[in-house]
This record gives sequence, structure tokens and C-alpha cells, in this order.
Amino acid sequence: MLSHLKNYNIILASQSPRRQELLSGLNIPFEVKVIDVEETYPRELVGVDIPMYLAEKKANAYKDIMDDNTLLITADTIVWHEGKVYNKPKDKVEATAMLKALSGKTHQVITGVCLCTKTKRKVFHVMSEVRFARLSPQEISYYLENYDPYDKAGAYGVQEWIGYIGVEFIEGSYFNVMGLPIQRLYNELKRWKV
Repeated sequence: MLSHLKNYNIILASQSPRRQELLSGLNIPFEVKVIDVEETYPRELVGVDIPMYLAEKKANAYKDIMDDNTLLITADTIVWHEGKVYNKPKDKVEATAMLKALSGKTHQVITGVCLCTKTKRKVFHVMSEVRFARLSPQEISYYLENYDPYDKAGAYGVQEWIGYIGVEFIEGSYFNVMGLPIQRLYNELKRWKV
């Protein structure tokens, strides 16, 4: 379906196994290349501006290794709740605090995506609303002891046990909550002009 991209060497700049799995679902060839980029951003940024800034910052780190036929995909996902950003937790204490804060409430999951070649760039974002049921301390503890939330914004993976028992509803893209708004990405790639 995306045969017009066949002359591109598509690079997904992400270590996330979830993003790799989702992009694989489009049945297009791509390779994974990861350059470490410090995920810092100006303090005045809020909400959607944060992941869009970080997706572009990641793309900028690749400019010296891009060929004329490289199409780069970068992304960053945050959880936004009550005016505060929830990125990847650094330890169990922070993960517990995040899940307690999200318990029984609705939050936003926002992914910024940057598509770029040497001569063209498209940056967009997708937002999904997620409502969590009230989580007991035992449920939070069970999740943190049996799963690995430390590489996930907001300290949870919607596709894991906590999503099964905790997510009451999602408004918007489920795959965005996983970390890559694949339906929107597909539409952007469909419109991408060679």
C-alpha cells in the first residue's frame, strides 16, 4: 500500500519494541538506528509542545547520517495529567507515585512524531484520553513487581496487565497509548510525496 516509498531507506529511530512492532504492521521495510538523545526540553513547554519538540530534537540528532534517500521516523510519548508531564519513571518510588496520581482519573497520552528527509519535514501529534479505574495499592505493587514500567511514559503499558484491569475507557487511538499513532502515521506516509 505504501509502494511509493520503495526508494527510501526508512529508519525508525526508536529502541521501543512496541514502536517497532507497530511499524512492522504496515508491511514496509525499515531498519532501526538509535542515537542517544537527552530527552530534555525547555521548561516553558507544556502539553503537546513537549513530545513534538522531543521528536524534532531526536530527528536533528540524525542529520549527519542521513542520505538523500533516507526517510527518518522519530517519536516521543508523554502522559499529561493535571498540568504535569509524566515521562519514564526513574525508580519504583516514582512509578508508584505516578500510578497513584493516575488512579481513578483521566489523563492524556500525547505522541509527537517527526517524519523527515534531508529536504522535507513533517511534525504532528496525536492525543488520546485514558481513564483509569481506582487502583488499589496491592494492584499497583503487583504490576510494578511483575512488569517493567521503567521504559514507559506514565509508568504503564496499556497492552500489559495494568491496562487489562485498570483502563476503563480510551477516547482516541489505542496504538497512540502504546507509543505510536500508527493509523495517523500511515495516512501521513500515504500522502508523503517523493
